[in-house]
Amino acid sequence: MNTKILISLLLFVTLFSLKAQNDTSQPEPKVGLVLSGGGAKGFAHIGVLKVIDSLGIKIDYVAGTSMGAIIGSLYATGYSGEQLEEMFKAQDFDELINDNFPRRSKSFYERENAEKYAVTLPFDKFKIALPSALSRGQNVYNLLYQLMLPVNHINDFSQLPIPFFCVTTNVETGESLIMDKGSLPEAVSASGALPSLFQPVIIDGNILIDGGVTNNFPVEELRAKGMDIIIGVDVQDALKDRESLKSAPDILMQINNFRTINAMKSKSELTDIYIKPDIEDFSVISFDQGSDIIASGQLAAVSQLSELINVKNQQPNITKRTNCTILDSLKIKDIKIKGNERYTRSYLLGKLKLKGEERISYSHFREGINNLIATNNFDTFRYQLEPTENASEYNLIGNVTETETSTFLRLGIHYDDLYKSAILANITKKKLLFNNDIASLDLILGDHSRYNFDYFVDKGYYISVGLKSGYNQFNKNINPLLAIEENSPLLSGINRLDAEVSDFTNQVYLQTIFRKDFALRLGAEHRRFKITSETILDDSQSDEITFDNTNYYSVFGNLKFDDYDDIHFPKRGFYFNGDLHLYLAATGFNADFKEFSIAKADVGHAFSFTDKLALKSEASAGFKLGNKSINTLVFSVGGYGANFMENFYSFYGYDYIAITGDSFIKTTFTLDYEFHKNHHLLVAANYANIDNGVYESGEFFSIPDYSGYAFGYSLETFLGPLEAKYTFSPDTGDSYWFFNLGYWF
Repeated sequence: MNTKILISLLLFVTLFSLKAQNDTSQPEPKVGLVLSGGGAKGFAHIGVLKVIDSLGIKIDYVAGTSMGAIIGSLYATGYSGEQLEEMFKAQDFDELINDNFPRRSKSFYERENAEKYAVTLPFDKFKIALPSALSRGQNVYNLLYQLMLPVNHINDFSQLPIPFFCVTTNVETGESLIMDKGSLPEAVSASGALPSLFQPVIIDGNILIDGGVTNNFPVEELRAKGMDIIIGVDVQDALKDRESLKSAPDILMQINNFRTINAMKSKSELTDIYIKPDIEDFSVISFDQGSDIIASGQLAAVSQLSELINVKNQQPNITKRTNCTILDSLKIKDIKIKGNERYTRSYLLGKLKLKGEERISYSHFREGINNLIATNNFDTFRYQLEPTENASEYNLIGNVTETETSTFLRLGIHYDDLYKSAILANITKKKLLFNNDIASLDLILGDHSRYNFDYFVDKGYYISVGLKSGYNQFNKNINPLLAIEENSPLLSGINRLDAEVSDFTNQVYLQTIFRKDFALRLGAEHRRFKITSETILDDSQSDEITFDNTNYYSVFGNLKFDDYDDIHFPKRGFYFNGDLHLYLAATGFNADFKEFSIAKADVGHAFSFTDKLALKSEASAGFKLGNKSINTLVFSVGGYGANFMENFYSFYGYDYIAITGDSFIKTTFTLDYEFHKNHHLLVAANYANIDNGVYESGEFFSIPDYSGYAFGYSLETFLGPLEAKYTFSPDTGDSYWFFNLGYWF
């Protein structure tokens, strides 16, 4: 029988089988509610609250620890059990707990340089350290603050709609602290700061962590508040038997639970109604099983139904309380920020995207906070929205904690069919020369060694300055037209050219951000492009033949917009990247250089049919103007990859660099079905026209000359995507398999 139906029947039968005892001659008892910690198992508290609400029981005081503090504080704020169930079901707990800020919260620089590393570790004085916790807890704080905004003006928790306190632990002294005053979201964040998962919360100079370390069920403290009846909900683990203790983590967890479980033997006896949900099949991280855990809490409360109804019968004059509403917009009148020593006020406001004196959605407000924290220059941003004389108008009082760690070691691994196997080691240094700069050096070791160096002085909406330098190389059978002129006798009898291709590029540029999401770059570039081969040598020749080894000098402009929600598997968003290079001079191999320019643009759009099925549409186009005698700087398509050299593009159904030309147009459609979390089935089709003079002849309007299709499977791992794709083209009848492991770099 459905759990909800069973609970409803039990409620119905019990309510009508028990007589109401409305003895108004006795004073109504004070009823307290104590909720234990237990991570995701704490969802059971919501099930209990739903039963309490359905009976109309008035709770006079709430006490909680950890998850019990989070749920208890929201109930004390004014939310019902039904509302809490809706809220928690709607949350993405992976994003919430891991501080996975939306991709759009990161700057363009951060996106480009952070989406290729599997591991990031603090690296100070040539020593590798471990982070203090997996999460800074900023997302949790942001959510709690929004939900608690209706009681934002209350600093004494006894003045909340339902009086409340929670328990936290001072990590320096080991003392248990009662939090009953101050900032409610900050106090609750401290109570739930599980060691190693969330970094400690500093309040009034005290370093605070999860209250469950010292007092996971504050029933004595609640009784001291004058409560006559105490309802206790316990979602802690029981001790496991020897059959369940198979691993070191299991044994360590058992040891850690000794104290709290033994303490519950006496604490449970101090409650008048003790509710113990059956949560044996769940763990502290079973957030994806929230509905089942809530149901277990309901069943446990229904098992104590007669006792709960007896409490209700002693409260004959209680009226149903009104539910809270969540604020969806606000107006920021003034902004005051403290704690910034190395970063200017304008830098902070630029990241927050706040100007003051404007009404914004609350989601926009949270997005600005995410922008600031996503820079990784700040450990926390704690804030207060101070009410003004006007309704829903606030002064923002912020306090930032600047990150002390400025050097990081980042690691990654990768395999693909072009560059083969590679290991990536990166050193990132912030505040190298200025407070708001960042320097990053990638060293890529493997079958084709490479490097990338980036230096960026981030001025936000003002003019930023950047330097880039990189070396890229690979060896592959390529289309000989990339290196040899079409009418050259060297082409005779050659279908593919085994070539060594290398690209050494250096840029200096200025960047500005406008309309919040567009990045405009203007700069100068030096590029040394080299192609050599031994394919067409005869026995009398011992050295390789060089087709290009030229230093090209250019100026460029680049306009970029990118609000994809995910770079690898987007489900929504737009992408645009337009680029114009004007080549002004050359030295070295190309002695007959004449000016020319290359223009290109990439456009993408992703949208979802359902939460599992998405379509990504992409289009790319480019052309060359001016001198067309230089074959090597043209467009090439073929193969599959995301880390190609400039002007090289993927194309399913063909091998790498199979088709070349000085102009092209290409479209790709990818249907992505995420049939299970992080597991993707992909179907793709691409079409292209590429040749010399495509736009001059009008061929880009014609039926595509080239087409290809792909079927694949991708798995998102902590190393990056693990992919296998089968591709084929009806044009040639050829097919290729492409494999990839890890983030592209």
